[in-house]
Amino acid sequence: MIRFQQVTKQYGSKTALKDLNLEIKTGEIFGFLGHNGAGKSTTIKSLVSVIEPTSGTIFVDGQSLTENRLAIKKRIGYVPDTPDMFLALTAGEYWDLIAAAYEMTPADKARRLRKLGDLFDMNHHHEETLSSFSHGMRQKAILIGALLPDPDIWILDEPMTGLDPQASYDLKEMMKQHAARGKTVIFSTHVLDTAQQLCDELAILKAGELIYNGTTDDLLATSPGESLEAIYLNMAGRKADHELVADLEESVHE
Repeated sequence: MIRFQQVTKQYGSKTALKDLNLEIKTGEIFGFLGHNGAGKSTTIKSLVSVIEPTSGTIFVDGQSLTENRLAIKKRIGYVPDTPDMFLALTAGEYWDLIAAAYEMTPADKARRLRKLGDLFDMNHHHEETLSSFSHGMRQKAILIGALLPDPDIWILDEPMTGLDPQASYDLKEMMKQHAARGKTVIFSTHVLDTAQQLCDELAILKAGELIYNGTTDDLLATSPGESLEAIYLNMAGRKADHELVADLEESVHE
């Protein structure tokens, strides 16, 4: 189980995340929803130790992240919200770096890399630099790196962005299988259909504050017959969105 206890992140006078209290169970797919700037990436980056919260504590299976950072990081595979990193490296060099960081054996690395390379159609691109790849291919390279050591906890920030339909489908199937093995998948997305399809539980953030945490089914039950998109926008969107749309349509027809 992963637990956020009173986690706050401030940048000067701006509060990016305020007093977050949240539990993520082992063996589930957990989704973060929210508009840009809602605090999703801040939460994720705090968990993967990219940034340090201003206050509060994060626990992973009862261990404080601050006090057990290296051990916990070795259990995590992380896909950031942009794949534009390590661009001077070839894909093979990047995967070698990840394998070394996680202390993988050559045999395990070769087996996993062959499997993931086949799945994402990347086995013929080892010698090409990440800078030469399209956005989607960079995303695949970063995904392969994150999943290469077969970590217990997958943390994926907008992982489907740029992926082709086959790669997106395959990743979603892998996420389901990982959770079915009793492991944890955490991801953020703006694609509400994907969240509705995959997530066991959801957290919705707005302006750095948690406004919903619970199962997807329970959230849908709050407004029978409504889509997740409609429920989400009612909670996290502009309250007058429907009025703005109506005004726009009226002006178009004048």
